[in-house]
Amino acid sequence: MRVEHIYRYPVKGFSAEALEDVTLTPGECLPHDRIFALAQADSGFDPAAPVWMRKTNFACLMANARLAKLHTAYDPKTGDWAIRPNEGQPLIANIRTPEGRAEVEDYLTHFLGEEARGRLRFVEAPGYNFTDIPQKSISIISLASLHALERAAGMRLDPIRFRANIYVSGGKEWGDFDLMGQEIQLGQVRLKVWKRIVRCPATEVNPETAERDAKPPRTLREHFGHADLGVQAEVLEGGKVAVGDALEALGPA
Repeated sequence: MRVEHIYRYPVKGFSAEALEDVTLTPGECLPHDRIFALAQADSGFDPAAPVWMRKTNFACLMANARLAKLHTAYDPKTGDWAIRPNEGQPLIANIRTPEGRAEVEDYLTHFLGEEARGRLRFVEAPGYNFTDIPQKSISIISLASLHALERAAGMRLDPIRFRANIYVSGGKEWGDFDLMGQEIQLGQVRLKVWKRIVRCPATEVNPETAERDAKPPRTLREHFGHADLGVQAEVLEGGKVAVGDALEALGPA
């Protein structure tokens, strides 16, 4: 298998950003991946004492499909975050400043309307990632498995629906599940595959139209007997991963 795509998602629930390569660190997520979020007013999330919370405590595609109508981009060098809707005025704000975060909060609270349970809070906590699981991990999807799901669904499914960090080509359908409990080499990086990813209703949302036009979890259960697509892997030895690098199984962890 080979790496075809690498993505990060700087703000939970918002746009993917493609990378040609990335340097991974042991025990950490992909850099700048889900390091920000828009917390619902009733979430109780405390940036000074962060604890893992379910995604519904934040603006997320599972509950807020219309977020897919926004195209966003983050510049880690300047701190600028750009929000461009399909219609209406764009916003570019520096999210390193209280003023910039307040602009984002106002903009997105207004955009979500009744789906915002009060005024949204733009949140960040040093060393914390707003991922769907408590453990820091890298998500990997086999495109062969995705293509099997597409055939079962009878339609093309944009890989971004599944919001993985790394997409690999080659190998057999569901071959990534055979890697469970094994160490793998990905470019310069050694990882341990430890969990299959159970899919949720967020994958129903078409990232191009913001419409719920498919039901991947149901299709997976009906045709394959499970609701899983992709795996989670823990970084054991860091290094660089680039598009085109091979994925090699090393044996049991």
